[in-house]
Amino acid sequence: MFERPRSGERTALVHITINSEFEQPGLDEFAELARSAGAIVVTKLLGSRQRPDPAHFIGKGKLEELKALVTADEIEVVLFNHSLSPAQERNLERALSCRVLDRTGVILDIFAQRARSFEGKLQVELAQLEHLSTRLVRGWTHLERQKGGIGLRGPGETQLETDRRLLSVRIEQLKRRLEKVTQQRTQSRRARQRAELPIVSLVGYTNAGKSTLFNSLTNAGVYAADQLFATLDATFRRVDLPEKNSLILVDTVGFVQHLPHDLVAAFRATLDETREADLLLHIVDASDPQRQLRIAQVNEVLKEIGADSVPQILVYNKIDRLSEEEGNLPRVERDSATHNVYKVWLSAVTGQGLPELLAALKEFLQADVTQCWLHLPVSAGQIRAQVFEQATVLQEVYASNGDSLLEIRMPTHNFYQLQHHTALIAYASQQAAVNSNHLVVE
Repeated sequence: MFERPRSGERTALVHITINSEFEQPGLDEFAELARSAGAIVVTKLLGSRQRPDPAHFIGKGKLEELKALVTADEIEVVLFNHSLSPAQERNLERALSCRVLDRTGVILDIFAQRARSFEGKLQVELAQLEHLSTRLVRGWTHLERQKGGIGLRGPGETQLETDRRLLSVRIEQLKRRLEKVTQQRTQSRRARQRAELPIVSLVGYTNAGKSTLFNSLTNAGVYAADQLFATLDATFRRVDLPEKNSLILVDTVGFVQHLPHDLVAAFRATLDETREADLLLHIVDASDPQRQLRIAQVNEVLKEIGADSVPQILVYNKIDRLSEEEGNLPRVERDSATHNVYKVWLSAVTGQGLPELLAALKEFLQADVTQCWLHLPVSAGQIRAQVFEQATVLQEVYASNGDSLLEIRMPTHNFYQLQHHTALIAYASQQAAVNSNHLVVE
């Protein structure tokens, strides 16, 4: 039995092309994942097979080649750009005498390093333990048999069984804690809904620039870096737009190809913010040659979490990295059928295209806008102050008795809230300055 190293830095990457109809993650992205986990990529092993080997995933020849690389380059950990079964991981560790992780294990390790909030740490720990529960036998095979000897014979619990039981208990504890967190998030979401502020969620492939754009729009100062999964915890900020329009902007965790199901399940509470949003800003790295593939992969995850029906605006970020010819594309593109904005090109770093994005958000918020006249008596001074605070006053006409007639424009959801709290009553009037709804406060 080998002694597992306390740290794994010198790394060999294994990428085997499987001849199948399923698309495989790219090697360049996996190398970036490995570096994000803190690994020093020393060597790479490439190959192809018709189908994975049941015992070692790779064939005997590649296994011998990998053994030689591990010995020659003093490799501490071998990372496979594939999903390995527990038996395959165990057999590879025995054969290579070093630690072996698959793609899921690497992503879980990155998440463990980046989690900052209490909720994020709970979610990552739950995903790690559920992943580990099927692999607990690795490295513990010497404990599979019960100890014999004087005073130790008879029924008892093996160390492996003890560890499995403790894991099960811890997983249940984490699930109960996350249920409480989910309830707290639900209460916070209801509070935002009562405030009648639309929620706009930033989604996209990891390292597309979501946090940088979030900071540019909100001055929030959240952590942003040119690395995969820099953001794990959802962050909320209010954004005020012209003409009394406001929204809640949410920065969320980035997606990646073949996102582990354990993570999707563990981050369900965080991803609920995406599903409950009024609009998704789908951030795309415009300089990525595989950007169309990335869009499809993000949409696949959105479908998996039930957010595929939420309206989207595609935001092509990092146009400062494009060639001059590509950078001259229209900043805003509209759908030919509905004429709604569906694509905006910008750079969150330089600020190019940000005014166009804000205008698109304002247009989306005003798609359902109420424009009407309000008849306010002199005694309605408090309501008048609310109207001037929440609405755009287009005209104001005074009656002989001091009453005022205001032509206003405001988002419909804000108008209904004002109507609910101030008992605005609609009625038909021939004295309205324009042919519009005429509302009076009595």
